[in-house]
Amino acid sequence: MDGDGGSVSAVGIEARLVPLQSRRQRAIYQFTQQSLPACKPVLTPAWVIITFLLIGAIFIPIGLVSLHASQNVVEIIERYDADCIPEEYQSNKVAYIRDSSISKNCTRYVKVHKHMKAPIHIYYQLDNFYQNHRRYVKSRSDQQLLHGLQYNDTSSCKPEELNNGLPIVPCGLIAWSLFNDTFKFVRGSEEMKVNRKNIAWKSDRDHKFGKEVYPLNFQNGTLIGGGKLDPRIPPLDHIFDQLSDQEDLIVWMRTAALPSFRKLYGRIEEDIEAGDVIAVYLKNNYNTYSFGGKKKLVLSTSSWLGGKNNFLGIAYIFVGSSSILTSVVFMLLHVKNRR
Repeated sequence: MDGDGGSVSAVGIEARLVPLQSRRQRAIYQFTQQSLPACKPVLTPAWVIITFLLIGAIFIPIGLVSLHASQNVVEIIERYDADCIPEEYQSNKVAYIRDSSISKNCTRYVKVHKHMKAPIHIYYQLDNFYQNHRRYVKSRSDQQLLHGLQYNDTSSCKPEELNNGLPIVPCGLIAWSLFNDTFKFVRGSEEMKVNRKNIAWKSDRDHKFGKEVYPLNFQNGTLIGGGKLDPRIPPLDHIFDQLSDQEDLIVWMRTAALPSFRKLYGRIEEDIEAGDVIAVYLKNNYNTYSFGGKKKLVLSTSSWLGGKNNFLGIAYIFVGSSSILTSVVFMLLHVKNRR
């Protein structure tokens, strides 16, 4: 009996496996031959024409709204690198910028032609500066920025890794080339306050730059790259300024993808009326002359879409117009060659 029962059971299992295997093989066959059940809409001329018309009807209004928002942004761009060189150094600008004994003070006057509503964002713009160069981008230590001297492997920071045998904090070419021009804005006889807090991403301040990491041995070599980091907060000289508070550095360390870029310097939190003349007292410290770069000061308001950027609105309008034009062409072809 046991032998018979065992043979019956084996036959039953075999019978169940055969259809299961065949179903699996059938599914694999359908998948490889692309014959699985699928939605296959029939694109009739009417459907194609209506689809292109809908795309145009949606994209064009979005483009017009985006373009209008961009046009409402008031932006002032003032290039100052060429005019802030004394006449006697116009033929040798590099010598001027490298000579620390010469005053780098410069005054520019900016006239506002349209009302600017606070907050007014202050940017510095650099042209022909390739922050995306491979060696430049890799010359940093994210672990050192977060943990400080607790992290010893800073070989990625070469050539700005050590100075006189001591580690540099922060190390690397990016930190070494920190932008160091300064700006002061005066309207009439009153200096305008510039808020330089919260200019960096909060995620960078909280998670990428350590709260117990302090500048050490920075810009102490023979070749000075850019700005220096003040290791102390005045007037409390016994309190050191941690890297997570050095927002100029945090903004600079987020490298740009293109050779022309802007970085946030601060915000003016008061309105500027049309016709006002702003005196800009700046220090022209940063060397862009050795590589043919340009420096510009940018004052800009913002909208719900951000800063001034006409490309997005123009792109939407172009795509929408192209879709409507395509639908008209298809409609004429359909009317002419109706089946």
